[in-house]
Order: sequence, then C-alpha cells, then structure tokens
Amino acid sequence: MNALLIITLGLAFLYGILMLSYTYGWRRLKKFDPASHAYTFNTKVSVIIPARDEEKNLPALLEALQQQSYPANLFEVIVADDFSSDGTADVVRYFPASNVRLIRMSDRLSQHQRLNSYKKKAIEFAISEATGHLIVTTDADCVMGPKWLESIVKFYETYRPRFIAAPVAYHREEGFFQKLQSLDFMTMQGITGAVAYLQSGTMCNGANLAYEKTAFEEVGGFTGIDMIASGDDMLLMYKIYHAYPDGVRYLKSRDAIVRTLPVETVKGFMNQRVRWSSKADKYEDKRITRVLVLVYLWNVMLTLTAIVAIFSPQLWMWLGWLIVFKIVVEMIFLAPVAGFFGKNSLLPWFVPGQPFHILYVVLAGWLGKFGTYEWKGRLVK
Repeated sequence: MNALLIITLGLAFLYGILMLSYTYGWRRLKKFDPASHAYTFNTKVSVIIPARDEEKNLPALLEALQQQSYPANLFEVIVADDFSSDGTADVVRYFPASNVRLIRMSDRLSQHQRLNSYKKKAIEFAISEATGHLIVTTDADCVMGPKWLESIVKFYETYRPRFIAAPVAYHREEGFFQKLQSLDFMTMQGITGAVAYLQSGTMCNGANLAYEKTAFEEVGGFTGIDMIASGDDMLLMYKIYHAYPDGVRYLKSRDAIVRTLPVETVKGFMNQRVRWSSKADKYEDKRITRVLVLVYLWNVMLTLTAIVAIFSPQLWMWLGWLIVFKIVVEMIFLAPVAGFFGKNSLLPWFVPGQPFHILYVVLAGWLGKFGTYEWKGRLVK
C-alpha cells in the first residue's frame, strides 16, 4: 500500500507540473486577429474533404464553404468519395457551385483492394489533382464560420509556415455524455496550442489543418505512415516538422474554429478514442509519447488506488485529495481554454465527469495498444 501511494503521489507531482506548464503555454500563445491583417490575394487554396457515407452531413459543410469571405475564385473544394454506399457522390455532383468537384476512389481502386488507410489514400488522390498552393483539410461532418479560410490564409501569408494546426470544437452538445466529450476534446485542443507555444511537441486534428502542397510532396506525403489506419494529421505533421522545425505553427483564432458533432453512443466514443490512442507508439515525436505515458499511468494509479481503497479504507482520504488535486490543476488550465472556445457553460459538468474520464483513459489506452476498433464500417487492428 505504501508503495502504491508513493508512486501515485510522485505521478501527481509530475502531472501537476505538466498541467501548469500547459496553462502557461496556452496563456502565452497569442491570438491571431484576421481583421488586423490585409489581404494580398496571392494564395490559391484547395479544400480537401475525404468522405464516406456522409450524405446527411455534406450539405451543411458545402453550404458553409460557399459562405466563406475568401474569394471563390481563389479556392476549390475537392470531395474524395471513399466507396460510399449512400448518396454522398450525388450530393457533391449536383451541388450548385462551380468550385466544388468530386473524385471517387472507386474510379482508381477496386472496392475489394485491401488498404491500411483509406482516408490517407483519399487525401492523397485529392492532393494529386489539387491546383492550390495551400492544402486545407477538414472532415465531412464539420461546419465553420464565414471567415475560416480568410483567417487561415492571412495567418499563412503573415508567417509563411509550412504546416498550420487550427482549432476544432464540438457543438450542439445536448446531453451529459456529449458535454463530457466536449470538455475532454476541448482539453486536448488547449494542449495542442500550449505545446505549439512551448515547442514541446506536435499535435493537431485532421478536421482543421493546412499545409503547403510542396511541403507534402517534399516529405513524401503519407509514405512511411500509410500502414497505420489513422494518422493523416499528427503523423504527417511530424514528418513536416522533422523537415522544417520552424515551419509548424498553431493558429489561435476564433474565426478559424471548425465545429463538429460529438459521438452519439458510448461504443462510438470508445471506437474513436481507441483509434486515437492506437497511434501513441507510432509517434516519432517522443515528447508527446512520454506525456501520453505519464497521463496514462497517472489515471491507472488513480484507478488502482480506488480499487485498493475498498479493502484499505485509510486510502479513501488520500484518494479524495488526489482527485481534488487533479480537478484543481486541470480546471486552472481548462478555464481559459473554455473562454476561448465560448464554452464556459460546460465547466460545471467537469467535476461529475471525472470518474468517466479516468476510466475511459485507462480502457482506451489499453485497447489502443492491444485491441481493435471500427472506423467507417471497417474493422481495424
């Protein structure tokens, strides 16, 4: 018992330092205001959307893209249909906009051809046909405000990064489970911005990325990471970071936020998180791997402490203080992040969501290493 407590307290100390450093990084990361930067109208943009059975979601996204303040003649939208069985292709084909076009994987591959990553292949096909200098990727179930492209391009033309990670948030969180997802996801987004400022790691989300087409080609695209089902975001980011250490930046702008829907079921949520955690040992950026190991062990030890406390009641007081400590250091970090995303109303749900958060981290971490998950109707190991 003493050994368990000592190890847990040691991990608590390290975790506290980690969260306070993230708080410092997020607060120090400057916001980017597109209104304070002038257009040069020099950048042609290709927005790439891999889509599989997204007939219901695509209309809202395509409509949001047509409402962009960025000139329509300077950007194109390429939807890469990944063997959809619904009307995804027809939604794109008949959408009334001249800058929207469709490519179909079925025109290039057999449906029975086995790939490790269909999403990467879809993006790769789209990039090969893209005419834009700047590639911007998002997901088919996303929407964004009218200044999304404007803010990305202004940021790019101001700093000339090779790769831009931009913010993503959930919206329309209706129930307790969805609110917990939003808080958890928002925490990861805050860490993404913090590590960018601290230069202590590389993180991003594929729903809101931008990178130079030439940079993608110069690092060999997805070659070397195409055996992994996901990772079209962070694994690619690190390849570009490795080639251009000063060429990766995070865009902290409310105008650049992309919004997506939380997962509706616990099974879907676990599939998503297991998919994300399955990449943990594939990151060449070992700074992030070390952090993930620390966070995982911290949650494992809290779980073990709770189990042992059933037979050793004297541990309940220690467990209580450890949970309070976890809540405090995380809330210090999360409060300003929630302010940026306009999600302060979700903060009261943070405390009751702690047991769920601890257990899902433990389960998703284990299954990500040793289990399987389902993604877009395909079973992946």
